[in-house]
Amino acid sequence: MAFMFENLKVYDRSLDFADRVITITKDAPRGFRFLTDQLNRAALSVPLNLAEGNGRFTKADRRNFFTIARGSVQECVPLLELARRHELIADDEHLAIRTELEEIARMISGLINGLEKQRV
Repeated sequence: MAFMFENLKVYDRSLDFADRVITITKDAPRGFRFLTDQLNRAALSVPLNLAEGNGRFTKADRRNFFTIARGSVQECVPLLELARRHELIADDEHLAIRTELEEIARMISGLINGLEKQRV
């Protein structure tokens, strides 16, 4: 039996995103570990907060965790830009990752908006 959050497409996408970030950053040069560590934490925060929010009983609690997940998506944007500027990731990969983040953010916003429409 699957947990309810495992049926969410946005959960799968965010987990794939976090996995991609881990793969990209695993061989970062020593002087940039602070940046890649923060990027990994932010990327991992997205699926973790989606999972935790989905397990909450009240709409307000779910909304709070989904909002934190969306904030973590936003946190990834400047971190990825810095990684691109310091040539830790290629321009084309940066664009692909940013596009994925934009889609994940839209999906999370849809999840939050769906909560607003639910009856209590």
